[in-house]
Amino acid sequence: MSISLILYIALGIAILVVVGIVLSFFSVWLRAWLAGAYVGIITLVAMRLRQVPYGLVVDARITAKKAGIEISIDDIEAHFLAGGNVVPTVQALIAAQKAGIELSWNRACAIDLATKGSGKSVVEAVRTSVDPKVIDCPNPEAGRTTIDGVAKDGIQVKVKARVTVRTNLDRFVGGAKEDTIIARVGEGIVSTIGSAETYKTVLESPDSISKVVLQRGLDVGTAFEILSI
Repeated sequence: MSISLILYIALGIAILVVVGIVLSFFSVWLRAWLAGAYVGIITLVAMRLRQVPYGLVVDARITAKKAGIEISIDDIEAHFLAGGNVVPTVQALIAAQKAGIELSWNRACAIDLATKGSGKSVVEAVRTSVDPKVIDCPNPEAGRTTIDGVAKDGIQVKVKARVTVRTNLDRFVGGAKEDTIIARVGEGIVSTIGSAETYKTVLESPDSISKVVLQRGLDVGTAFEILSI
């Protein structure tokens, strides 16, 4: 095989690679342009050089744009580079908008980063702020099935509680999570039982425990608001 033929083959392969790259940029650029979420070709190339999945970032911007939310491509890219999940964060912003909840992009990003590695998501946090959820106390997954307290007459009372909470988005970042709510409610129940003169008092009016525990403001400093026990 002659050297000239090898050069032609190498040149042909190089041209095909360049054309493939250009087409990949063009398809993403065209998709953004048609969706009204324009992103420049140079911006796409720069993201590629920074090893950012530009297709994912552009799709996130398109999703936000279609929902009437304006987020710059730089803000979305910055969140990705910070380790955030851009698509769920945009989805959370849309969910908050539809629910009439005030949520800025920066706060949504902060909540997303705060939930990272916890098994939760920013979308779930926003959803729970709209539709309260129920937490079992104690948590069966922790190996305990009841909260045990002893009344003043020496009789032990075993209790199970269900706590209805709503996410407080303003306190989510830096606020204590579900484990703290469970621990505080458990301690409140034990101390309330312990202050009862007899176990019969507890059995006759179990709602008194709920009232006493709720009055203690156990959700202070947490990411939740306790609605009922």
